[in-house]
Amino acid sequence: QVLLVESGGGLVQAGGSLRLSCAASGSIFSINAMGWYRQAPGKQRELVATITRGGRINYANSVKGRFTISRDNAKNTVYLQMNSLKPEDTAVYYCNAATVVTTTLQTLWEVWGQGTLVTVSS
Repeated sequence: QVLLVESGGGLVQAGGSLRLSCAASGSIFSINAMGWYRQAPGKQRELVATITRGGRINYANSVKGRFTISRDNAKNTVYLQMNSLKPEDTAVYYCNAATVVTTTLQTLWEVWGQGTLVTVSS
């Protein structure tokens, strides 16, 4: 079994910063892509940023220049540094791991964390 545990959410004023972390644990051999998605109240879940094992990065247009995704492959951990936060960034942020190969050579196509709430006050 593979678990993703997020941390770092909370309440921050507009213009402030937060850093999210997501650690994958379990019988992991490799993880292709890791990333962050978010879901605001009444809205669909949307991509925030993803990073592949090789370091290829993709950002949503709404966060480009403000958020930075990074990854520690040795620790199976992904981070999201969020700067210049806006009230519209308020959402539950979910960690995602895509194409996870376990030590028994099973492939898990997607694994999700439980989510962490980020609230940005105006």
